[in-house]
Amino acid sequence: MASVSECVFCDIADGELPAAEVLRDEEFVAFLDRRPVFKGHVLLIPRRHVVTLPDLPAELRDGFLAHAQRLATAVVEELGAQGSFVAMNNVVSQSVPHLHLHVVPRTKGDGLRGFFWPRTKYRDDAEMIDYAERIAAAIP
Repeated sequence: MASVSECVFCDIADGELPAAEVLRDEEFVAFLDRRPVFKGHVLLIPRRHVVTLPDLPAELRDGFLAHAQRLATAVVEELGAQGSFVAMNNVVSQSVPHLHLHVVPRTKGDGLRGFFWPRTKYRDDAEMIDYAERIAAAIP
């Protein structure tokens, strides 16, 4: 288990680092990616330090998937997307060694091809917070 100072996602989960949160409960936190593929790109993490999906304790699996479903629905309904891209990496290409699921809003013709993930930027923190609040409001 990593200490708080060793894992940026643990710092976010513990409230030590700010994030544009869209969901928080006792077990999970979801927040906007600071380097989104498209605006509204959400990361879902367990609050407990878990490195990969195979490491996720059985008692967290259902909650993790349930939140993934809610987020995939929310980005479509609130952002006017036509669908979503949901993915995670385990070790290879995992930029932060803490389990995180990407939920990316998609629209036909948006330019996302294969495993090349272009990145965009929010205009400023206010725009990022606006997206977070809109997605959070759409989560049942």
